[in-house]
Amino acid sequence: MSKIAAGLREQVEDWRKLEGRLKDAEELAGLDDESLRLDLESEILTLESELEKRSFTAMLSGPYDSDDALLAIHAGAGGTDSQDWAAMLMRMYLRWAERNGYAAEILDSSEGEEAGIKSTTISINGKYAYGYLRSEKGVHRLVRLSPFDAAHRRHTSFALVEILPQVAFDSPQVLIDPADLKIDVFRSSGAGGQNVQKNATAIRITHKPSGLVVTCQNERSQTQNRENALKVLRGRLFEINMREKEKNLAALRGEYQKTEWGSQIRSYVLHPYQMVKDHRTNAETGNAQKVLDGDIDVFIKAYLEHYKRI
Repeated sequence: MSKIAAGLREQVEDWRKLEGRLKDAEELAGLDDESLRLDLESEILTLESELEKRSFTAMLSGPYDSDDALLAIHAGAGGTDSQDWAAMLMRMYLRWAERNGYAAEILDSSEGEEAGIKSTTISINGKYAYGYLRSEKGVHRLVRLSPFDAAHRRHTSFALVEILPQVAFDSPQVLIDPADLKIDVFRSSGAGGQNVQKNATAIRITHKPSGLVVTCQNERSQTQNRENALKVLRGRLFEINMREKEKNLAALRGEYQKTEWGSQIRSYVLHPYQMVKDHRTNAETGNAQKVLDGDIDVFIKAYLEHYKRI
């Protein structure tokens, strides 16, 4: 409750500051002083941008929307092409985090045999990280001329994106009995040379009741890897609990439909034309490269506006 109260106090204080700036701008405009015109126009543009941003964040009213997020990417069927696609998505989200001032840390990553990655887990830390990124959960499809095909044919690749809230260790939503955990320590894998850890610092945690297995090998510290692995485990257990509750509620309403692997949420087409389209909201853009460089806010905003009633 104290965290919620602190968040509400912060929001109220921010709105009061914005109200003060609006009143100041109104008073300056009332002076009708031509020498203040350029400064006043600049302030008005800044205030309009701030109001638009606040209108955007006002749609993030879920209980965990203001929390940090865990983002996981898994390459689908398709071999090297899908693993390369997973790496492209990882770069896209890292760029998005950088553009928006979020701290991003790769907790675990499994490299592909030839290129790309098989999977990765990234911690995205900052206010509303989960609220924004929950729109990205689902299957993402890429259509392009394959750089790994000698005949340079068109290939379709898939990757699954998971978004989990970083549940606090003291949250009653997820209780973990230490006796239910099997913890293994091993050496971090790497490309060889100096990057390979000589000491066993990587952590694998198996949650015996659920069968969930999480690994973390990014940090040199075994303790830090253990903490990060537990963070991911808590997020996954929380998602399972929430999914089960939503499934039961939807079943009572007669609405539940199982989400299959092939039901992609967004398509990224690079050939024979360029277009990125979200199949849930119909938001689309012809600048695919801009999206792959991390400019995904148009899809996030469309999703929040489309599902704000939920």
